[in-house]
Amino acid sequence: MAKAQSLDSRSAVSAPEVPPVNRGVIALGISLALVVALAIAANRLTVLGNLPFGRQVLEYPLFAAGVGLVIGLLLTTTRLRSKVDGGFRTEFFLKTGLVLMGATINFGAILSLGAKGIMQALLLVTGVFFFTWWVASKFHLDEKLRALIATSVAICGVSAAIAAAGSVVAKRQHLTYVVTLVILFALPLMVLQPYLARLLGLPSDVAGAWIGGNIDTTAAVVGAGAVHSPEAMKVASIVKLSQNTLIGFAAFLLALYWVTTREKGQEVASREKPRLVEIWERFPKFVLGFVAASLIATFGLLNATQLNALKNIQTWFLTAAFVSIGLQFTWTELRGMGSRPVAVYAIATLFNTVVALGIAYLIFGVLFR
Repeated sequence: MAKAQSLDSRSAVSAPEVPPVNRGVIALGISLALVVALAIAANRLTVLGNLPFGRQVLEYPLFAAGVGLVIGLLLTTTRLRSKVDGGFRTEFFLKTGLVLMGATINFGAILSLGAKGIMQALLLVTGVFFFTWWVASKFHLDEKLRALIATSVAICGVSAAIAAAGSVVAKRQHLTYVVTLVILFALPLMVLQPYLARLLGLPSDVAGAWIGGNIDTTAAVVGAGAVHSPEAMKVASIVKLSQNTLIGFAAFLLALYWVTTREKGQEVASREKPRLVEIWERFPKFVLGFVAASLIATFGLLNATQLNALKNIQTWFLTAAFVSIGLQFTWTELRGMGSRPVAVYAIATLFNTVVALGIAYLIFGVLFR
């Protein structure tokens, strides 16, 4: 009897433990499964949330970030966040989604508006970027945060902010803050701007150009344009696509500017001229995938079914990204930045709204009428 107990004791002591590597894989699998489950839930909530309107008014980023925020708060309260955060791959999901978004940009469609869309994009993006940069400097914002806010307001919200973050090596909390601001400001504009356009008596093409030039997310632009009219939706989409094409150009210029100017005193900037490899290392490589996907769509290398499939995959990746943003959101980090970024974003958005209206009316309503 004692011998049997001794054998049982040795057996219990020598029971194999789960290797740390396996535990890490299991934790990653659970984390990714959580993100996927929440993305599916956000998709269903988007459908249900829009039923009262009879059309797509509320976009998926709102529900995805909201679901992630609620579950993230629960994980923080139960002290489980650090155990399951391995799959909260915000950057990976965002960059993959944005590469796929390139397949929705057809340069032929942009050229269908002639010089109007391109002219508005260049004037508006340049003016809004430098105004926002100037306002942010007056509020003494961190220069990297300043770059993210200026790029996101001037070009196209989240995707532009991600490109800028790669170019200036911004902190994760900076990107989270800006993405949150984009979502919060895009929602009321998406609902209100079509009705303001009608109140002002704007023609459909002018209204579309105003909507496309002002609202910071492509999905919200399409939704707002559709609320106004089919023509406004078409023009708004093309104007926004015209601005989206500037993402790569802006990312390159920011990388060049940061390496040559903002890093003076550091080892990289101590030379008179930076090496090309340093600019290349700073440049966000996913932008090349974005451009390549745009060229594939432009030259008709994919049929409509394939493009639609890519668009659906893009939506799922971006939904997972917004879920991850919500899961990673911490008030402690963001409170440290204060309310100044919100004030800058609000002022820049108001400026963008007014200037976009003026430029849209001038180009679409007067010069090329």
